[in-house]
Amino acid sequence: MSPFPRPPRWVRHALEMLRQAELSGLEPSAYGLLDRPWDPATCSPQVRRELWAWIDDVAGWLNHTYAWQTTHVVPSCWPAHPALVRELAVLACMRVAAADATVPHPMEEWHRYALPGFYARMNERQGLGCPPGRHVDWPARSWDADYRTPSAVAERRRRFDADTGAQASDGAPDTATPDDGEGATP
Repeated sequence: MSPFPRPPRWVRHALEMLRQAELSGLEPSAYGLLDRPWDPATCSPQVRRELWAWIDDVAGWLNHTYAWQTTHVVPSCWPAHPALVRELAVLACMRVAAADATVPHPMEEWHRYALPGFYARMNERQGLGCPPGRHVDWPARSWDADYRTPSAVAERRRRFDADTGAQASDGAPDTATPDDGEGATP
C-alpha cells in the first residue's frame, strides 16, 4: 500500500500559514493575501510550481489506489481540464487535512463524501471523454465562444437594462459600487 503523496515544502508552508491564520482569529478577508493551495489561481508562482507536481502525484496515487473501474481513473490529460485541476487541488488539500486530524472522522468523511463526490463530478463533466492516449478537446468551446461574442454580450446587457429600467449600456460594465450606508464598498 503506497502512502498518500506528501505536499511539497511550499505547499505545506502555505497550508500551515492558513492554519495559523485561522487559529489566531485572523479575519477571513485577510486570507486573500495568503496562498490557498485548494484554489491554484490564488497561489504564487513558487507555490503553483510545486502544486502542479503534487497534484500530479495525487492523481497517480488515486489511480493506483482507488481506480478499480475505468470511471474512477483520472485521465493523464487532467492538466488540460481546468475543472479537474481545481477538483484535484481541493481533494488533495482535504485529504491532507483529514490525515492531520486527531480522530478518524475526517478521514471517514473524506472517503464517504469527498472522494465519491469527486468521482461523480469528474464523470459528469468528462464522462469517458479522454480514453488513454487520446485527449478530447473541450466540446463546449463553440458555445463559450458564442457566449463571448459582442452581439451576445449586447443582448444580455439589453435584457439587464430592460429589467432594471436603466438606459442602454454603453458596452462597458458599470464600475460604480453601491454604498452600504457606512461609507464602505463591498
